[in-house]
Amino acid sequence: MRLERAAALAPGGVGNIGPGLDVLGMAVTGPGDRVIAERADEPGVTMSGAGHADLPRAADKNAAGIAANAVLERAGTLRDGVRLTLEKGLPISGGQGGSAASAVASAVAVNRLLGNPLDAIALFECALVAESQLSGRHGDNLASALFGGVILVRSLDPVDIVSLPWPAELRVVLAHPAQRLDTAAAREVLPSFIDRASVTAAMANVAAMVAAFASGDMALLGRALDDQIAEPARAVLLPGFVEAKAAALKAGALAGSISGGGPTSFYITDSDSTAAKIADAVRAEYDSRGIACDTRVSRVAPKGALTLADDATSA
Repeated sequence: MRLERAAALAPGGVGNIGPGLDVLGMAVTGPGDRVIAERADEPGVTMSGAGHADLPRAADKNAAGIAANAVLERAGTLRDGVRLTLEKGLPISGGQGGSAASAVASAVAVNRLLGNPLDAIALFECALVAESQLSGRHGDNLASALFGGVILVRSLDPVDIVSLPWPAELRVVLAHPAQRLDTAAAREVLPSFIDRASVTAAMANVAAMVAAFASGDMALLGRALDDQIAEPARAVLLPGFVEAKAAALKAGALAGSISGGGPTSFYITDSDSTAAKIADAVRAEYDSRGIACDTRVSRVAPKGALTLADDATSA
């Protein structure tokens, strides 16, 4: 039966998860981005809703539109007409995987509209077209938005994505200050050359994090979540982050870092009560500097856009 309308919801997430630059991602409960795809008379992709006043209405400039066109091209249906409505639940340039969620939700929605001609890896690759054009070719947020859970992107050429287990007690505190940091700008400050000691430390920490997720060792996860490459480079762009992180650690966080390219930061713990204390401490630190900050306590979201109901929330 020919569908006239389909939709998909993709959760937000934490990119990098500290030292796992571009290779580790984690979907988290809470807001997400939703895309509604409808049949249209004119061939190609148009957008009836861009999701936010600051996002482009032109389909070839919007993450959802770019991903949708990639799906039509991959499916061999470029003469089909698709009209998109993007509903943004995630902040713009907020470091919570917003552009990735828009691209993934669009790819899944359009694929559903067409009768699901593409498999999961093809959908990932279509969303990657959008992410590459707008913020750089990396798949950590894309994979977590598509599949949910905690993921390792071992390779993009060819695509090789590994889903990891995670401790049931893991709590993730997200702190979103009233700041914006474009992902492309955050990537520009990354060092071009990295000394061997820093590379070795990053490799060891990522390996230890994978072991910690697999074994449920929260103490090891806290020790390994130590980003010595991207965090120092990006911290200078984020007023208040260094002090907020110190306040979180003092309040009991096992570790913390910048979520994706920022400005959102995240902190991990193993209890709801400690998570609440961390959220209060981080918010108070930003407030003391005249910076409004929203915080929330999340868990790992087990489902991504592939399996979430299109009208569900990721909470």
